[in-house]
Amino acid sequence: MGKSSTSVIDSSRKTNRSTRPVAGVRDVWKIFGPTVAVSETTFDLYPGEVVALVGENGAGKSTCVKMLAGVYPPDVGSVTLDGDDVSFHSPLDAQAHGIAIVHQHPSLFGDLSLAENVFAGHPLTDRFGLVDHQAMRVRSQELLTMLGVRYDPSTPARQLRTSEQQLVEIAKAFAADAKVLVLDEPTAALTSGEVEQLFRVVSQLRDKGVAIMFVGHRLEEVFAISDRVTILRDGTFVTELRTAETTRNEVVQHMVGRHVDLDAKRAAYAPGDVVLSVDSLSVDGEFRDVSFEVRAGEVLGLGGLVGAGRTEIARTIFGIQQPDAGTIRLFGDHVQITSPADAIHRGIAYVSEDRRGQSIINEFPILDNASLPMIDHTTRQGLVRRSEELDLVGDSLDRMKLRFHSFLQPISALSGGNQQKVVLAKWLASNPKLLILDEPTQGIDIQAKAEVHKIIDELASTGIAIIVISSDMPELIANSDRVLVLKHGDVTAELEGDDITPINIGLAATGSAPDDQLDDLTGVADRSSSTTDPVIDTPDTASSSSAEATSTATSLVRRFVKQREFGLAAALAVIVVPLTLYNTNFYTGANVRDLFIYASLIGIVGIGEMMVIITRNIDLSVASTLALAAYGAAATMRSSPNSSIFLGIGVALAIGLAAGLVNGLLVAYGEVPSIVVTLGTLAVYRGILSEWSSGDRVTPGDVESGGWLDWTRHEPFGIPIIAIIGLVVFVGVGFAMRRLRRGRETYCVGSNPEGAALVGIRVKRRVLGSFTACGVLAGLVGAMWASFYPYVDGQVAYGLELTVISGVVVGGVALRGGAGTVVGVAVGTLGLLAIRKSLTIAGVDDQYLLAIYGAAIIVAVSVDGIIKWFSDTRKAVAR
Repeated sequence: MGKSSTSVIDSSRKTNRSTRPVAGVRDVWKIFGPTVAVSETTFDLYPGEVVALVGENGAGKSTCVKMLAGVYPPDVGSVTLDGDDVSFHSPLDAQAHGIAIVHQHPSLFGDLSLAENVFAGHPLTDRFGLVDHQAMRVRSQELLTMLGVRYDPSTPARQLRTSEQQLVEIAKAFAADAKVLVLDEPTAALTSGEVEQLFRVVSQLRDKGVAIMFVGHRLEEVFAISDRVTILRDGTFVTELRTAETTRNEVVQHMVGRHVDLDAKRAAYAPGDVVLSVDSLSVDGEFRDVSFEVRAGEVLGLGGLVGAGRTEIARTIFGIQQPDAGTIRLFGDHVQITSPADAIHRGIAYVSEDRRGQSIINEFPILDNASLPMIDHTTRQGLVRRSEELDLVGDSLDRMKLRFHSFLQPISALSGGNQQKVVLAKWLASNPKLLILDEPTQGIDIQAKAEVHKIIDELASTGIAIIVISSDMPELIANSDRVLVLKHGDVTAELEGDDITPINIGLAATGSAPDDQLDDLTGVADRSSSTTDPVIDTPDTASSSSAEATSTATSLVRRFVKQREFGLAAALAVIVVPLTLYNTNFYTGANVRDLFIYASLIGIVGIGEMMVIITRNIDLSVASTLALAAYGAAATMRSSPNSSIFLGIGVALAIGLAAGLVNGLLVAYGEVPSIVVTLGTLAVYRGILSEWSSGDRVTPGDVESGGWLDWTRHEPFGIPIIAIIGLVVFVGVGFAMRRLRRGRETYCVGSNPEGAALVGIRVKRRVLGSFTACGVLAGLVGAMWASFYPYVDGQVAYGLELTVISGVVVGGVALRGGAGTVVGVAVGTLGLLAIRKSLTIAGVDDQYLLAIYGAAIIVAVSVDGIIKWFSDTRKAVAR
């Protein structure tokens, strides 16, 4: 093959290359156990230049990226910065030196807003050092708009598609305003249009003097954007080429050590009977009136931009979601596919675009991953038989020509290409008649991609009907007999034979003029940097107007009503109001006062529990810590007559601090699961209390210090001091979690621990801090408990941890971590205690009280869930 057309354009590219490299690696080695990931590798990055780092999966590209990012230190050799050797001790250290990384897999925080994701690890702050959410919203809106992401910056990241999440990941790197930008396979999940938008921005950054390294598998992109190509093979530097002076075939030969035909296309085929036929298929908000058919031995390609409805059509055919209109026929028979299990039973297999999230289980062996859909065929008397698993999937795995040591090795140890082969083998074992492949070569190297294409061709030749969804234009053209193109959920073209070209697909997908094709990347990087898409400097007028609008009272009210806590309060009110109206004694002054005092005590402990759960952990020992602190404070005040109340409070806080530190150190640094640690310390702390008290009970008559017994009974302005302390704690912690950097980082840790580490957040410290804070707050409540209640003994707060955790979870704190608010804890705790109080006042017998109380919790959570579902559905339709 001759030189690509991109080479001609690249030869005229003017770079701002300096004579002094800004960063690089020098003779680096990185070894993991018996595996040499990188050896004797050297390359440099220059300001104003784009270097492409290419190689097969396992060539060492990502390892080199992580050494530059401070994730791994080199075992031999060094990372260089401005010509000097440097040692990065963490990703935060690398960021501080001006190196920004876009990692291969998005490391976003699903429950946090897009704005906070963009600035994760380095939030914008005001002049007081507080996190400035408004400034982050405005700035992130500029960056996201620049990349074509049309979401409000307050949108949670989990609501975005995979490609949109990748663009947010890129915006994170841009926000760092770095002098070195490393893009590790940033386009794997992007459409060609999104790639072009990204390359425009990269070109602008290059013109501003940023040194850029682009790691990718798609050679058309490499030739479109790079000035130099650095090639690795088997972890070792092979050669470096000027992009303008080489060809795609030459690069591939250096990568794999042999010739690979990049232009192989499916041969003519003889179509068989119609396997699948869909007629006027529609899903509201996704796609409309889609009709097509696929025959045995045929490969039908689905083209279009992200959001066009391609994946949604596949998910509907596979039974993941149900159509609102239209029909599906298999072999001429009308069918209603009710679930994926039903689809598998009917001979349909679906390989998801999200290999890591939906197609494999990282911790499971290769064999288990391959046999999962058909596991019932290998089970006898409830036991899985290895021999039958091998009989079921062995031939399919052999057919894939895997590179592996054993069927029992974890699938995570395989390269991306070999993982994809296991996924294909998994579905082939089910003997499908229809195979749907969604982005089948996303994130895998040139050779593995060629092998997957060959497998697709072989499968079609056996009579399997295949649907291929791909954003890789050459892949779509090379593998498809026909291509159906969608735009915004509508079919805009059906192409066949010589009509399957980038221009025709692009026109149908975008409606653009031919010379503006999103699918033709040639020269993208050389287009004028005076484009209307600003990189960093131009403020977004629409964002500014939006910011002004949200400052109005009306907008604040609307935002409040949309908050989940408002729905939770409404759900609890559905239960509480009827119960309290049934017995008006609930509203007496004394009863309301007692309710707020008890809710304050439980709520303060709940706030500590919330901080722990946000980090993906749990503290089952909070009630034991509270009890130990309460007895310690009471016993100390009894033995120290007329001492200051601060002595008792100090003892209680010290006990809580010690308990929290023990829990936190074991979980964060001992890496013992929190449920194991705190289940153990629950018993240990109770045991210490039992031994310490030895049946003793401290009563008011035992304590001579009147100040100690009185301080919790003060009522400034007619408000109980305990309620005031509770309010201060709630407001203080709420402020810290919202406006302090460490508070926001705690949410990051719970949402995505690995992602938090990559942006330089000290994960273990945040976990330790949460457990410590939880212990201190339990200690504070212990001090108030010892002063307020009639007596303290070894049974104080026995079983209270269930009440605390119930209030926290009902208040919306997610047990999976990363989500929860102080307001939610307050609403949940107060609501549950109000339910329990109203049932007690109503005279419900103790034997029925817990059952009715539990049922009330279920109803409240269900109502809240329904409200949230309606809200999410409305947002989805609006989008």
